[in-house]
Amino acid sequence: MSQLQSLNLHQTSEPLLDVQEMQFWLDKAVAWGQADSPDTQKDSCLHFRRLIEFLQQLLTHINNMSSTTESMKRMPFLGQFLGRLCWNSCIIADDTSRRLLFQCLWGLYSEQPGNAVERKANQWIRKVLCQLATEVDDVAVQELNKSMGLPPEEYHLKVLRKMVALLQENVGMSCNFSGNTNERCSCDSILATSEACVPLVSCPEAAPLIGALLQRPATCVRAHLSEDFLDALSSAYSSQGLSLEEPAIVSLWYHSLSSLEEAMLSLLESVLADTGSPLQKLEERIAQSVLPKACAQHCSIFLVASDIFRSVLKQTEGNESVKSLIQIFTSCFLREMAALQPQKCISLKAFFPQSPQRLLVPLLTLPSEMPQKAWRHHLNWLSSSLQRLAEEEDSSSSTRGNHKVFEAWFLLVQCSQWMQVTLQLLVMSVPEDCGPLLWLLTFYHHPTNRGHNKALQLTRAREALDHLLSLFSVLAGPLPFDRLQSLVTLLSSQPQQPSPSSLLILNLLVGFAVFFQQSLNKSTEILQTVVDQSGLVDEAACVLRSLELRLNEGSCLSGDANRVHLRIEALQNTLTHMHAGRSPAVNQARTLTHSIAD
Repeated sequence: MSQLQSLNLHQTSEPLLDVQEMQFWLDKAVAWGQADSPDTQKDSCLHFRRLIEFLQQLLTHINNMSSTTESMKRMPFLGQFLGRLCWNSCIIADDTSRRLLFQCLWGLYSEQPGNAVERKANQWIRKVLCQLATEVDDVAVQELNKSMGLPPEEYHLKVLRKMVALLQENVGMSCNFSGNTNERCSCDSILATSEACVPLVSCPEAAPLIGALLQRPATCVRAHLSEDFLDALSSAYSSQGLSLEEPAIVSLWYHSLSSLEEAMLSLLESVLADTGSPLQKLEERIAQSVLPKACAQHCSIFLVASDIFRSVLKQTEGNESVKSLIQIFTSCFLREMAALQPQKCISLKAFFPQSPQRLLVPLLTLPSEMPQKAWRHHLNWLSSSLQRLAEEEDSSSSTRGNHKVFEAWFLLVQCSQWMQVTLQLLVMSVPEDCGPLLWLLTFYHHPTNRGHNKALQLTRAREALDHLLSLFSVLAGPLPFDRLQSLVTLLSSQPQQPSPSSLLILNLLVGFAVFFQQSLNKSTEILQTVVDQSGLVDEAACVLRSLELRLNEGSCLSGDANRVHLRIEALQNTLTHMHAGRSPAVNQARTLTHSIAD
């Protein structure tokens, strides 16, 4: 019995390939591979058109099989036949024959190999695909290169480009899955294609294919990407060994959780390591990271980013830089959401599933989107709503109440431009109207009773507010020494690591210096004296930068905007000179202390 006759031992009702023709082509493949002479090359050229037709029939036959095991049972020498053709330099030099050979290999690749035969076949197919693109010492290829006068590097580069183009064409095929798991689908080759790309992720020539794989719509359960492929991409991208277009980067984050987490942590580290940068540059850096755009396009990415922010916020409660980063990121995300086409938008509730829904729209509404006359009423409503949540937490022994309060606070941090409005209205209010606003500002700095008593913090905030009103009401003459010292005492409870209490009072101090109707010289004197004696120069500068950021988002009373911006600039210059005037040893010690604390 001949080899090809054994291919057809199992007769079925399906139309099978002609036995004699299969025997003929296997004999030809063996003959062409055993000799490399002009006669052999001439013979292959003469039979080339018929070979193409046969390969097309073979591909159809493979696709009609329910599995690779069935294909190998019916055609046990199929691998030998395809392998001999793959190593025939004359055959693979043609686009059509190479495409058909690749498609036959993809058709034999098992997405989920169920036995040793399929696992071995997968290994062999991966090896063939990789070697076709990277092998440089094949004798037949060298002979072909010599006859064509083509350097090996150029030959393999051309092969790689052709291979990438063929793979990309296959990736672009529409899904034809009918739901029957016994039938093959055009998506079956996606896994094999992605695995074949693992050694090519750093090749610029493979970038179009990588982009096509990443951006293929995930509409079919069989269109899986290899974990090895995603890991290789993530590693190459993080080490800057891979350049991807923006849509491909977004798709990589969508498919690879580790890559997304690494991108988020890299952004956090770069921002928090450079707290002295202008907030405009910080916003540019966040926008250029593409992460806000990715979050707008994929809800799942935003949910992961939010979880990372939650974790960092819990670890660094009270850190103004972290709060500013979260607020800027959320602002960039909302702008990207607004820029999406309406048919691509989904409900904001899907992006904020854990947030108290009655607070979602009121907080996500920007101050600039609401009449300024309505600001105080809006904030009073927010304050009373949050107070009810906090009271429920205090009366509940379960963790559910704590979770609700934390989520409300997290949403408030994301939308903290309203805190600037709160601070401005608080400074400009008469004492009788300060209650709801002062509570809201205190809640922003002390959302729970964990580690600090909210009632005590509110008492200290009222005391600080009383001292500030007295200090900033002095029109001429020396400042009241007792008020200054009392304020410094409230701020200096932990000079090495400012507590949430001191940060709250520091925000009040900076707010009065910026918004209160006092001369700039007198306001500067008060701020300079208090932060110098309390050792909070850098923290005051950070609060001032955060305030400036929120003002730029239209959350300043229109008639006061120009005066406020001028005062912020002048106060920033003062704090910058104070920082520069301290001894290098003091600056170094404080920098080391904050790095350890963070």
